[in-house]
Amino acid sequence: MNLADITPLVLTWNEAPNLERTLARLAWAEQVVVLDSGSTDGTQDIARRFSNVRLETRPFDNHTSQWNHGVDLVRTPWVLSLDADYVLGAGFEQELADLDGRAAAYEAAFRYLIGGQPLRASLYPPRAVLFQKSGCRYVQDGHTQLLSVQGSVKALRSMINHDDRKPLSRWIASQDKYALLEAEKLLAADPATLRVQDRLRRTGWAAVPATLIYTLVVKRTLLDGWRGWFYTLQRVLAEIMLALRLLEARLRPQS
Repeated sequence: MNLADITPLVLTWNEAPNLERTLARLAWAEQVVVLDSGSTDGTQDIARRFSNVRLETRPFDNHTSQWNHGVDLVRTPWVLSLDADYVLGAGFEQELADLDGRAAAYEAAFRYLIGGQPLRASLYPPRAVLFQKSGCRYVQDGHTQLLSVQGSVKALRSMINHDDRKPLSRWIASQDKYALLEAEKLLAADPATLRVQDRLRRTGWAAVPATLIYTLVVKRTLLDGWRGWFYTLQRVLAEIMLALRLLEARLRPQS
């Protein structure tokens, strides 16, 4: 695959703690599209320092619309969609250059970092990051967005580092918004169609202890010391917030 046929797309909103590291690993790209939602922390200044970055702005409404708008801005056949805290691992661009381009999309696995240091494992799932613009579109799925792919999806060998260094308060605020959307999705769904983990979440309590045990013991984050505990408690707190939103929705008709 010709790297000139790939445009990295990065969405931003107040990502000054992360963006420079992400853009530094995209020097191979002829153009990087950064779609900003109106940052006030220097994010746009960081983007302008990179000569291959094309900075665009759009008021934020939801992630799905924002991603699809960003895709529409791309002028090449292939899009490499990246969050602002995704830093390409070693050899990633070389693997891109070696691809035959026969799949409609390619998904990558992630190495999760806390404080700049990698954990041995995480709950973060693989995601389709490289895709043909002509046959793919984002659709809403609860608190997140999924890439709808018209064609086959293959896996990349190279990993992406997930290295978010924004303040914890920002993470907590975001999780509350995600919990609201996810609760609406789970309560509206037919339980028979849900995955096991979503059935646990829908109970309003079972996912909390399950996440604690699974992350610490099965994923072995207990062996990562305080970084492992920090990550585990983040995941448990996310499940607690979702459980509270589910219970709130169930109690609302009675109040």
